[in-house]
Amino acid sequence: MVRYLFLFLAYFFVIVSYAQDKPLPGKRKVTQTTQSDLTKGTEKRTRSKIVNDSAKNIYGPKTTLSITENEIFENKKSYTVLDTSIFNLHRWDFVKKYDNKYQDLGNVGTALNPIFPLLPTTIGASSGFKVYDLYYESAEPRFYDTKSPFSRINIIWGGRGRSITHIEFTRNINPRWNFGFNYRPILSATQIGYSGNKLYQVKSQYYDFYSSYKSKNSKYKLLLSYRRIRHHVIENGGVKNATTYGSYFDPNAGPSLSISTDPNKPYTAYTDELRNHLHLFQQFQFGKAAQLYQKLDLTKQTNTFRVFNSASALSEASDFFGTLYTDTTLLHAISGVPQKQLLINDVNTFQTFQNEFGFKGNAAFLFYDFYYKLRTYNNHMNNLLGQVPSSIGIENYVGSKIVLRYDSLSFLSGQAEYLLDGHYKIDGQLRTPWLDADLRSSLSKPGFMQQGYRGGYNAWTNTFTNIFSNQLSGRIKVNAGPIYFSPGMTYTLLHNNIYFAHSDSISQMASPQQSTGNQQIVSTSLNMGIRFLKRFHLRPEVIYSKIYNDDPLFNRNGYTSSIPDWFTNVQLSYENIIFNGALQLQVGFDAHYKSAYKALGYDPAIQQYYIQNSTTTTPFWTTDFFLNGRIKRGRFFMKYINLVQQFTGQGYLPTPLYPNVKSTFDFGFELILFD
Repeated sequence: MVRYLFLFLAYFFVIVSYAQDKPLPGKRKVTQTTQSDLTKGTEKRTRSKIVNDSAKNIYGPKTTLSITENEIFENKKSYTVLDTSIFNLHRWDFVKKYDNKYQDLGNVGTALNPIFPLLPTTIGASSGFKVYDLYYESAEPRFYDTKSPFSRINIIWGGRGRSITHIEFTRNINPRWNFGFNYRPILSATQIGYSGNKLYQVKSQYYDFYSSYKSKNSKYKLLLSYRRIRHHVIENGGVKNATTYGSYFDPNAGPSLSISTDPNKPYTAYTDELRNHLHLFQQFQFGKAAQLYQKLDLTKQTNTFRVFNSASALSEASDFFGTLYTDTTLLHAISGVPQKQLLINDVNTFQTFQNEFGFKGNAAFLFYDFYYKLRTYNNHMNNLLGQVPSSIGIENYVGSKIVLRYDSLSFLSGQAEYLLDGHYKIDGQLRTPWLDADLRSSLSKPGFMQQGYRGGYNAWTNTFTNIFSNQLSGRIKVNAGPIYFSPGMTYTLLHNNIYFAHSDSISQMASPQQSTGNQQIVSTSLNMGIRFLKRFHLRPEVIYSKIYNDDPLFNRNGYTSSIPDWFTNVQLSYENIIFNGALQLQVGFDAHYKSAYKALGYDPAIQQYYIQNSTTTTPFWTTDFFLNGRIKRGRFFMKYINLVQQFTGQGYLPTPLYPNVKSTFDFGFELILFD
């Protein structure tokens, strides 16, 4: 991937060197008339020329337009103006941003897992590693059409050493050609044994470059992007030797695995994910309602787990993980890493090349697409003497998508993809002003790491069968003046589901297993929005879930409670524009509740969440106070998180052994510039 990055950077510098934009309109000069000038009659004045600083800048959010690749793909011509809304600006960390429907390890940037089951998006070969997916997938770039250079600087300083930055720049080289980039670093200090910002547990670096081009007659369009993320997490293993619930929140509590960055006493273990992705989309319109298109993707995903070779690291890792499986002599011979540096070096690399060709277009209110896709893949793990069967291969897909648009608010879409060896996925969507419905069904392959793995503390070989998944959801939407009312239901069926579970019969922390029956999850929900006293808003969300299954493994030892029965989000806010329109604000409280359940545990050595039966997460409420505001073109927020913990001294465990971030103050601001 390095050579592709070099070519892309060379492409960037060529763009910059040949860019010959006309100068931007400057501020208008105005001639000031004085009493002395009036006595001179028609004599030309050559002095007292000043700049009128009140001249209005014609560029702004409404001249900075953006669109997604999928919107271009479906031939939608309307670009979106820049979003300057302050609504829920304070929800900046990844758990709160996604409505508390993920669990993490109590710190920004740590491994994520959905509370409610999500169906696989890939039916073909996959690596099997996904706990860091959201940090990458949620950053996909938008494509712009700007009348002036656009810059965005978003800086968030979370309390206790947590921070996220987003720097974005884009400009049109000419009216048909745009270029831009994003840079998104994450830095998070360790929260267990917190002693300041110098001890960073999470260091993540994401950046991308993107460009869009269209011909003069708009018949040819091209989108090109390169994306890269390196997500580095020092693993602490949670709180060590906690004997009571309150001891998890003791300021003097220590981690199970050392997290020191002192070179004389290095940390014990870390996980790392590196992703590179080069993407090309191009289409040519050869008829009024028809286009030929191509999508080309080169991806590489490398997941690493390492333990340093020291007496303290060996002791801590053995106590936490269990039996050492890897032959360290063979390990270092394969990896080329000196014996004195690493004890464990588990590396898995998954690469794909994908080329899709298709025929698409519009006929009145109908959009259609038919395509063929060729995908090659290669999965390699350095500790395996032989590779998992079929770890190198070729996949052939055919697929189609149909969208019926009734108006700007209503559509019905269906998409089907078939892998020629028998796997498939079907997606259906209905959107109307009063009803939303979704249908998904898939038959997908197991991930490679679930099939075969050999690491420092884990080893297995499996012959899992294909995974069948069905999910059907619907939601009614009713607007009655100041009240919004939306009941809904989601039904999920999983057959031959693959999951990780703790097993007392083996020494490793968790191992992959496949169910022999069906798991059925039914979730009923209610979303509401109530406006009262003109400016106050109450927005509750309640979800009740029940698991039905006929799998003996899931029935034993209460494993069915891995999803909370009750899940609630509530927001109460005051929203207004004050000071003659100078300040827009949203101020209020966010609260979240989960009933008691056995939250999944986490195994850092294999980067997987697993079913456990030793710890029950107690019912808990979390409450945050927030203030979001906008002054002209600058947005900001202030938030105090976990307000209740400030008074009780106790918080909650999002994942067993891992306490939440303690009560603290977060602050963030965003500046947008148009010149």
